Amino acid sequence: MGEKPTKRADFKIEDPRTRVDPYTGTPLAEAAISADSSLIVGEASRSIDDRHRLSLPADMVAGLGGDNCECLLAKERPGCLSLWSRDRWQQKLDEEVGLVRSKISAGRLDGRIAEVQSLGRLLSTRQRPVQLAARGRLVVPEGFREFLGVEPGNAVMIVGAAVCIEIWKPETWADCIGQQMPEFRQLLDELAG
Repeated sequence: MGEKPTKRADFKIEDPRTRVDPYTGTPLAEAAISADSSLIVGEASRSIDDRHRLSLPADMVAGLGGDNCECLLAKERPGCLSLWSRDRWQQKLDEEVGLVRSKISAGRLDGRIAEVQSLGRLLSTRQRPVQLAARGRLVVPEGFREFLGVEPGNAVMIVGAAVCIEIWKPETWADCIGQQMPEFRQLLDELAG
């Protein structure tokens, strides 16, 4: 808490195949990115109707598993939600929460109880299972609507984020992409290299 955010240039890209559980030494499965998955990419503008529904692009929905698939909607940052394949998200979450549980059991987080409580509160409210309807239609649940900050009848930006679909308030998306675009080449080179 109170730490300054890390700049993109300070990030070190870790090869997921080399990650191991620090307590057991067993390799961890990297659920967020698997070798057989295709990247979800693209950008589209959509409107939220008066019943808080929006239709997602078919090619993006196919990357999650198609119509009528079980998904998980997560609060990413104010003005942005992410939609994940429920299985992919659950694997990723189980892995990360398992590491935190291991640290708690080992007493490594004893002096950080406030942070552990904060994590618990965020885990309680951050995500929610959702079902995609026919034609990739999603109902944005209460609590998530307010976090997204878009009223019925207004536009949202649907963005493929490689491993999930993001739903953005247009102004927030414009600010985010404006900050990240200059770093595109360096990021691509790091991830591809």
